[in-house]
Amino acid sequence: MDITTIVPIRAFQDNYIWCLRRARCAVVVDPGDARPVLDYLSREGLQLTAIMTTHHHGDHVGGNIDLVSKYNVPVFGPAHEKVPGLTQALREGDTIDVPGIGIHFQVLDVPGHTAGHIAYYGEGILFCGDTLFACGCGRLFEGTAAQMHSSLAKFAALPRDTLVYCAHEYTLSNLRFARVADPGNPAIDEREVSAKAAIAAGNPSLPSTMESELAANPFLRSADPALTASASRYAGQALTRPVDVFAALRKWKDGF
Repeated sequence: MDITTIVPIRAFQDNYIWCLRRARCAVVVDPGDARPVLDYLSREGLQLTAIMTTHHHGDHVGGNIDLVSKYNVPVFGPAHEKVPGLTQALREGDTIDVPGIGIHFQVLDVPGHTAGHIAYYGEGILFCGDTLFACGCGRLFEGTAAQMHSSLAKFAALPRDTLVYCAHEYTLSNLRFARVADPGNPAIDEREVSAKAAIAAGNPSLPSTMESELAANPFLRSADPALTASASRYAGQALTRPVDVFAALRKWKDGF
């Protein structure tokens, strides 16, 4: 294997720990649990060379210490959050060359889900943690709607063929909300067909693409007249600013 491939390691109920592989080297993104990672590395005969972290939640960092106790590797993560084992604190504008993998990533600050959440973008690949999901976005546990709206706008500006590696298998549940919020959107039907087929075959519904998200994800479409009307009906008042539409959609989804 002389090129980098990306495979999912399943954890907990619906987490994906993404593993970047090149030859016998492996890098994992958001290892919330060390055991499935260790099992995978052993089974595949791989050597861990780095850990990439997007935010501090336990289901994304819980395996860091056990992994670095076995493999003395750098741990990349957000500068503004406490990440176990962190060795390289990152913020927007930083770039990293991931050891053993040969991919150059740019770091984006994407607060909203957490206050210091970061994402990694490089070579047409986006690791977005819990900021963006297929047809959804993360809950606002620490940040504001305005912050999350701004963070998602950074993703929306990326090339449309960008592969989006989300950290959870939430696609079908997000599509149920998208269908209610944006009922006239045929892209939602198309995405549901492909997601159901992937899951039925035992595969992730991911990665998504920015093109697919811009077409079907209501949280990236808050300037669209149909979403504006739908969110205004939910809010019981006319909403004119996209950020207010986004805030209403996020509140609506929270109770959906």
